[in-house]
Amino acid sequence: MSRQRVLVVDDEAAIHRFLGPALVANGYEVLRADTGEAGLQAIATRAPDIVVLDLGLPDMDGKEVLRRLRTWSQLPVVILSARDREAEKIEALDTGADDFVNKPFGAGELMARLRAALRHRMQTAGEVPVLRVEDLEIDLPRHRVIRGGRELKLTPKEFDLLALLVRHAGKVVTHRQLLTTVWGPAHEHDTQYLRVYVGQLRQKIERDPAAPALIVTEPGIGYRLGWW
Repeated sequence: MSRQRVLVVDDEAAIHRFLGPALVANGYEVLRADTGEAGLQAIATRAPDIVVLDLGLPDMDGKEVLRRLRTWSQLPVVILSARDREAEKIEALDTGADDFVNKPFGAGELMARLRAALRHRMQTAGEVPVLRVEDLEIDLPRHRVIRGGRELKLTPKEFDLLALLVRHAGKVVTHRQLLTTVWGPAHEHDTQYLRVYVGQLRQKIERDPAAPALIVTEPGIGYRLGWW
């Protein structure tokens, strides 16, 4: 039987030195990322079974990593952080974390919480399903978009944008929701920025970008994923 993969997203070398051997001793394969962006990339390309995520990352808050992840995956995530305020825990859990462990922590406690999170996900939700529209296939768990058997090359932001629309297929997603989820709260009013990315995405996935049928504009409101 293959080992389950645990991705540890933390910028503290000491955490990796401590956690790595403990996880291996408990039968896991260990993946490492030191930044939020590296963590998201590892999730998309290395297919971990569960993530241990620090909140205080050097490039973005761990909750932002979680928000972006939850647009396309229900992969179990256990937050590991020195932030022990109740409000932080509530926000992390509301954002989609499966559990929260405070630093400093015991290896035994963390292993128990990892096992519980993995059991819960196996019993309930799986990954977001693959969406197929004619010869277009959008595979969110594997981070792939294929048309006619050929994989399309999307940038990470283009894929994040498409993933959010797919998750809400058939519903209008507002400019603010798209901007804050994909780029962060500081960009909630950058609608022209969003239009540029939607235009780029349409060039890659629409049959006729001049008359888009998949990414449909709702004037003054946002966009929705439509159908041919």
